[in-house]
Amino acid sequence: MRRGRFRPNIRRVVVVVPSLFTLFNLFFGIWSMVNAARGEFYLAGWFIVFAGILDMLDGRVARLSRTGSRFGGELDSLVDIVSFGVAPAFLMYEGFFANAGTAAWIFCYFYVMGVAIRLARFNVTQAGTSKTYFVGLPSPAAGMTLATYWPFTETALYRDLTGEWPWAQLLPFLMIALTILMVSNVRYAQLPRAGLRDLRGLLGLTVLLLILGFGIWRPNEFFFPLGLAYMTYGVARAVVLGFLLPPGADEDAEIAGSIEIDEQTQRTFDAAHGERRRGLPPTERPQ
Repeated sequence: MRRGRFRPNIRRVVVVVPSLFTLFNLFFGIWSMVNAARGEFYLAGWFIVFAGILDMLDGRVARLSRTGSRFGGELDSLVDIVSFGVAPAFLMYEGFFANAGTAAWIFCYFYVMGVAIRLARFNVTQAGTSKTYFVGLPSPAAGMTLATYWPFTETALYRDLTGEWPWAQLLPFLMIALTILMVSNVRYAQLPRAGLRDLRGLLGLTVLLLILGFGIWRPNEFFFPLGLAYMTYGVARAVVLGFLLPPGADEDAEIAGSIEIDEQTQRTFDAAHGERRRGLPPTERPQ
């Protein structure tokens, strides 16, 4: 009798845990903006990285505990807009664009717009499905790339490159590139799954250990170049496949391709989130 009484409570706690990770993700996103407003750009950048780690953990916890829900998915997307859209854009504005001209803030707007479109498309096309890649640059990767620029400015490597790299001209183009890649159809691989049972798992474990090792050893120097490398990887892959494969063989590798939601995608979305019960059907929505 006692066991039956406490089992629902345990289940309820397990369901809440992924949402707690998500809410702490939001906490670090807000804290990053508070520090950016105070001029503490170094700390603000790292708080966005902490938000990214929590964003990765909430999904893993939900999958392992089999407690994923539509509420959790929607909450995660809303939080991600803040932590990886608004917070990095605000950090870039306070640290760079505030003194770059009266209209420079428009770069921040387009970046946040790209994050919102990226998350909306992910919810419709890929949320709730088994996947080995992302279509479009993930918004946490984009946000952390911008955020880790500020720790990178504290390094000797940055000072050595200052004379060769015109950062004042490159940062706006970096934000534009991140925005385009988020709404593109370029494929980006997920973090490899670590394991000891097969070669792929061992390779994934090696990659994760290398990232963890370099991240602990040289965090300021490591993460910003890693973000640039991941961003460039998808573009390089799309270009190489464009030359090697015949037209139409890898349509998802088209940069800035059209975003289409077919019937199969809609059925997948309905299966993951529940069928539409209210509102107008997609073909009758007001334009």
